[in-house]
Amino acid sequence: MDVQKILSAVACVFVLAACSKKSAETVFPENGALDSSACRGQAIENKFIVQWEDGSFTTETAASADEFKETFIKPQLENIRHVDYDRVIQLQTSNEVRTSGFTDSWGQQRIGTPSVWGQGIYGQGVKVAVVDAYVDVSHPQLLPRIAVNTGEIPNNGKDDDGNGLVDDYYGAAFVSQPGSNQTPSSHGSHVAGIIAADSRYGSVEGVAPQAQIIPAQFISNDGGGSLGDAVLALQYSAKRGAKIINASWGGAPCVASLRNAFSELQRQGILVVVAAGNDGRDVDVYPEFPASFNMSNQITVAAASVSDFMTSWSNRGFNLVHVAAPGERILSTVPGNSIAYMEGTSMAAPFVSGTAALLWSAKPEATASQIKEAILRSVDVEAGHEFKVNTRGRINVEKALTTLRQLVP
Repeated sequence: MDVQKILSAVACVFVLAACSKKSAETVFPENGALDSSACRGQAIENKFIVQWEDGSFTTETAASADEFKETFIKPQLENIRHVDYDRVIQLQTSNEVRTSGFTDSWGQQRIGTPSVWGQGIYGQGVKVAVVDAYVDVSHPQLLPRIAVNTGEIPNNGKDDDGNGLVDDYYGAAFVSQPGSNQTPSSHGSHVAGIIAADSRYGSVEGVAPQAQIIPAQFISNDGGGSLGDAVLALQYSAKRGAKIINASWGGAPCVASLRNAFSELQRQGILVVVAAGNDGRDVDVYPEFPASFNMSNQITVAAASVSDFMTSWSNRGFNLVHVAAPGERILSTVPGNSIAYMEGTSMAAPFVSGTAALLWSAKPEATASQIKEAILRSVDVEAGHEFKVNTRGRINVEKALTTLRQLVP
């Protein structure tokens, strides 16, 4: 190589190094380009999601983005990996029909849970985080299933375990925009009951009735939340030891922080189960987040009807939606020691989370990828009932357990 080529190569190295050098602009690429963002979602212009170099997340506030860049990002630049504007997201509403006094476990029957229960497998020893709206921890069918934070003394107004949260004995709330509705949302309690309602104390049969629930609320009673609050709730769930995180929500914009949070969960071996959404559209063509992330530790779930067909309102996708699960006319727990029917992919996702809890309790040494593989390889595919999802089928926990035992002898 002649001298000119050597000098050219050296110059290229310096140019690349200069281009790749960290700056306030590279860690906060949205600053100054808010209106041109291709991602959906309403930005909160004075609130920011910060991912630090150690992988952790915080949310921060400032009067403006320019002030935040000068007074927060630049002085701490070497410790900051990425910054996004926080954004508002809205939970899709689900119709609720309250009832009492009887059991309707068609979904649990359809996916084969009684056979697994008959083998003494109930989800024992597995923690499932419900990153969602309010979970009524006083509900008789949920209280025995709540994962207690033993490092915290309840209701003493102190952060006993030093995790930055006061009185998170039964879980934690990350709701920065509480809204005006004083009536608790039913969504989170309904999701939690599908996963783990204790049938000894009521008529709802949770899929994994001895699993433990970690409530991590980020959605207000009005159904609104923020992306930053969701990221904090995901992070909290991981720190509390969740093996599975149920995310029965969508509409989050495709901001890097949420994907980065999913990547951190993947690194920690946590399975994330996500609702596909209720817009009746193909998320391969019209992406919905987090449903369309397609991370290796993620299962995205469509809704199956009572007659075992794809519901008309469920989102679909032969690439990005993995399986179907019962999501129509689902009976579960709601606040006030009550039960109610609700429907949506929000209800289908916890059937998969409960299934994963059953599998992990049978094979605690399994990895998240093995749990996912067992669920996806064992779906029921019936002629004329194929689902518009990657596997073409609806989950079957009995078959998934057989598959897992082959994968993890």
